[in-house]
Amino acid sequence: GQTKCLKYLPGNFRLIKDNLFEAPPVFKLIQENSGSSNREMYEVFNMGCRLEIYCDAENAQLMIDAAKAFNIDAQVIGRVEAAGKKELRLELEGETIIY
Repeated sequence: GQTKCLKYLPGNFRLIKDNLFEAPPVFKLIQENSGSSNREMYEVFNMGCRLEIYCDAENAQLMIDAAKAFNIDAQVIGRVEAAGKKELRLELEGETIIY
């Protein structure tokens, strides 16, 4: 799930993911049939975001171009900020989820 990234942080940082890919339809089916909230879905499943690379903003386009050379969709999905504790903030359509 999306929260897995928290265990790999080397210190206290806030991950803000505010430009995630649209989740594939299979996750909508799972959510509709399970009655799960977005909070639970994004905690349990990757929601279509299979790989994250953390780099300086200046190098983001280089990473995107490298992925696209292998026919892998890529985009900047968020940013990292200093924080008092480890935190993940998801900005979805009209909803903010904080872990």
